[in-house]
Amino acid sequence: MTNATPSPLAAPALIRPDAQALARACGAAPGHFDELRGATAPRPAATDARAADSSTDEGSLASVWAQFFAHLSDHTALDLDQRAVNLARQVRDNGISYNVYADEGGPQRPWSLDLFPLIVDPSSWQQIEAGVLQRMRLLERLMADIYGPQQSLLQCWLPPALVQGHPGYLRAMHGVEPVGGMHLHIAAFDLARGPDGKWWVVGQRCQAPSGLGYLLENRLAIGAQFPEAFAALHVQRLASTYRALMDSLKLMSPAGADAHLALLTPGPYNETYFEHAYLARYLGLSLVEGSDLIVRDERLYLKTLKGLVPVHGLLKRVDDEYLDPLELRADSTLGVPGLLQAIRAGNVLVANAPGSAFLESPALLGFLPALSRHLLGEELQLPALPTWWCGERSALEDALPRLRESAIKATYPGSSIHQSFDAVLGRDLAARERDEWAGRIVRQSEEHTIQAYLPLSQMPTWQTSVAAGGADTTGAADMQGGQVLARSVMLRVFVVSDGVQRWRVLPGGLARVAGSTAEVAAMQRGGSSADVWALTRGEVDTTTLLPPHLTAASLTQRKRLVTSRAAENLFWLGRYTERTENALRLARLTLECLNGEDQSSQALLAWLGSMALANTLVLPGVPSPAQARRVFERSLIASLGSSEGATSVGYYLRALKMAASTVRERLSQAHWRVIVRAEEELFAGCSEHSGIGDYSSLAALQLLKNTSDHLAAITGAQTDRMTRDDGWRLLSIGRHIERLSFLTGALAHGFESGSVHTEGGFEAMMALFDCTITFHAQYQQSRDIAALLDLLVLDPDNPRSLAWVARTLRGRLAKLAESAPGELCALSLRVPDPQTWDLAQLCETRPSESGQDYFALRDLLLQCAGAAMEVSDAINSTYFTHSGASNQSVGA
Repeated sequence: MTNATPSPLAAPALIRPDAQALARACGAAPGHFDELRGATAPRPAATDARAADSSTDEGSLASVWAQFFAHLSDHTALDLDQRAVNLARQVRDNGISYNVYADEGGPQRPWSLDLFPLIVDPSSWQQIEAGVLQRMRLLERLMADIYGPQQSLLQCWLPPALVQGHPGYLRAMHGVEPVGGMHLHIAAFDLARGPDGKWWVVGQRCQAPSGLGYLLENRLAIGAQFPEAFAALHVQRLASTYRALMDSLKLMSPAGADAHLALLTPGPYNETYFEHAYLARYLGLSLVEGSDLIVRDERLYLKTLKGLVPVHGLLKRVDDEYLDPLELRADSTLGVPGLLQAIRAGNVLVANAPGSAFLESPALLGFLPALSRHLLGEELQLPALPTWWCGERSALEDALPRLRESAIKATYPGSSIHQSFDAVLGRDLAARERDEWAGRIVRQSEEHTIQAYLPLSQMPTWQTSVAAGGADTTGAADMQGGQVLARSVMLRVFVVSDGVQRWRVLPGGLARVAGSTAEVAAMQRGGSSADVWALTRGEVDTTTLLPPHLTAASLTQRKRLVTSRAAENLFWLGRYTERTENALRLARLTLECLNGEDQSSQALLAWLGSMALANTLVLPGVPSPAQARRVFERSLIASLGSSEGATSVGYYLRALKMAASTVRERLSQAHWRVIVRAEEELFAGCSEHSGIGDYSSLAALQLLKNTSDHLAAITGAQTDRMTRDDGWRLLSIGRHIERLSFLTGALAHGFESGSVHTEGGFEAMMALFDCTITFHAQYQQSRDIAALLDLLVLDPDNPRSLAWVARTLRGRLAKLAESAPGELCALSLRVPDPQTWDLAQLCETRPSESGQDYFALRDLLLQCAGAAMEVSDAINSTYFTHSGASNQSVGA
């Protein structure tokens, strides 16, 4: 049979559209500029006429986008879905985060990054580049005038209320010539493309603009997703601009090429802290907080373990008003007392110079065209959106009728002494609400600025099948894959210094993409970001940030500084790691014993109860296991996920994570990921059973086992994947202080309760010290106390014996103090010397009321416990505080 009829049961072949076809199906909203097609999307009234014109091809793409999707022509929606999944996993694994405001107790919000980049063709980029460079020159000239002769105010080119009435104007900096002769080293300009295809300035950031780190991560992530397209489109690289910034900062700093530069961050609770740590690592800067710095004799110093180290330049990410509590906000804990005086003395360069916050007022945009003519003698090449400051009567009268087609903005955003509010679109307000806003504007005219509304251009974004399919439970969305959808976008462009009174534009930027229904492209409102590909017709600059010529001498001098703050956090990271492990080991052992063969051993139950209480695995007042075993067990299980009250496993694990978050720049990505995963899974497991009346010990044990596996990875990363510098030594010292204290307490309670003299108690002690296998291999089934003391107290090869911990602690303290080989420092000598310990003496007993008193052992345990506390206090006073300079060196 030659013409067989297809079976009606045979399913038709599923035709999957490729990336180009998916892109052609995407269209911008009417009235918005379509980045994909390089034209304005027609409004509904023009749809029929346009459809009737057969010469118009709705599917044609702009040249640069056609080239981009040509390299994806063999990829279907499912392929792009998989790339989006890989991208999200990379963002999560790299720990890229952005929070509206970091929550100490909650999870960090992952950075949102779209799969497709925003592509800017060479001609458009040249226009942007020329326009923002001109505006940068204007802002620098304006800063020099405002903090100098103030001709702009005297000639009434600029209202004094927008300068001297702005909280960002710092009178303490008037008349100060900034180090290097420049006020502005970095500025960001927020741009939007209107329906006419032209780029417009919407806002500018000069105080501490964010995004320089995030756009680097975006570039690395998206470039790896589309390597062929990235190479073929001649995308300009970023490294040379960052190198120019660093070279110029060093050139203009007081110490020249040998300058020590640092990045000043508000700390790990800031919403963009990830970027601060990433940028500092990429640029080779010391990441510092205000508490890391100190001013002495009008010079700025970094507090390190080795003393005070001069700092010649700061790249600041702290708002100006918080920089110096002596002269600015007295309640600031983010700044450095005396910093402004060091700046005035010319001993430190700060990028940007304090006092630029007034430039960020949206009201200023309306005055810049005239200022450009007066200060530069030029017309602005890149226009800003029409803006009216309502503090001027004529502007107020002109702006009020435009409320419906405008945005209402605060003149002094973020101010604590002026009215501040989020921008409001008049088109989103009902008539009554607009009237209410008009009344407020009339009553408080200076506080309000009106800016023309601009329909943002829309770029193609990839929405995965889950987002595209919504709540579809049939599986069709998964079969079909995602889709290309148009979303509104704004472009943030950065200008950085390139020498004295010279700047260059970072070729690219940070695109902020609005959500599905939003018209405001902002990360705080649920938006996402996109990489920006600025194309060039010439050769691509392949400059890197790698130092060109590293000699043996220069490498010898490159020692990583350990700040006192980082050292203290590493010290507590070690302590909380060991406390977590101790609490976890003790909780597992207790639950196993309470459900084991020795449930009736009063001595064992007394030991377990006293250890749980001493280590606050249960709260005071909970009946001991000898009195009410099940009540005690339920209390112990309930406390596992507690982050307050009982300091059990969850409490210490969360403290471990918080300590690690403050030194993330020193941890590998794998190290940080396992810390986050351990904390999330423990609290998720505890909350899952929080409402269940009978949370079984088996479930709790399984949860503790999983956490123990994570903790093994954490301790392994600390042991094998961290550089052995002074910071790591403090981490290790912290762990050994905690181990020494915990093990001495366990032995002391074991002998006091008599638990070690019972078979179950003996085995439990071995299990707590993680020595069960070793003990039985050496001593078979012996239950001799001498054998126990030999292994748990004196064995020099057992990492959980007191002798090993004490010897290691003495050595690490000597190394930290830079003692000569074979010599010990005074702090090391506070720890008992294991070489003086004798097994025969430790086994000596004398009669007591409770039985036999191991008096020599008891004295040794007291000495070790006291040494742990003394060493902890001494480390704090020796290495973490710099209140006096008597024992601190100050390098030149």
